[in-house]
Amino acid sequence: LQTNQANDYLSYLPYQPALTSIMSAEEVAKAFVNHYYQTFDSSVDGLAGLFSEQSMLTFEGQQVQGSPNIVQKLKAVGPVKHNVKTTDIQPSSNPNAIVIFVTGAIQIGGDNPLHFCEFFQLVGTGPGQYYVHNCVFRLNYGL
Repeated sequence: LQTNQANDYLSYLPYQPALTSIMSAEEVAKAFVNHYYQTFDSSVDGLAGLFSEQSMLTFEGQQVQGSPNIVQKLKAVGPVKHNVKTTDIQPSSNPNAIVIFVTGAIQIGGDNPLHFCEFFQLVGTGPGQYYVHNCVFRLNYGL
């Protein structure tokens, strides 16, 4: 991941720090997770650019494909507030991909928080550019 090319920098980052070194998979993933949940909590439509037509979301066992369908499914959840507890990151077998596993609490429509887990696979499309290829979300009941 070359970060010395400002125009190729991760398009989903809400900020652009000094671009002086190569970003690790962990740095990319942490920046993505922060941006994803802040955007989800404030304006789901802002997530559309993170997905492509090949992207797949499995939400509580229901699969949808393509950015417009994914955003529509996420909007149907209603207003939410995420509180991320853990983030685990690994490089994928594909050298241009990163896998991320997130756990935390989600408050839906002002109700009591529920535990959740979410898996992402980010796939690189160019230097410093990624999209969400896979996303799997589950609520954790009975904990």
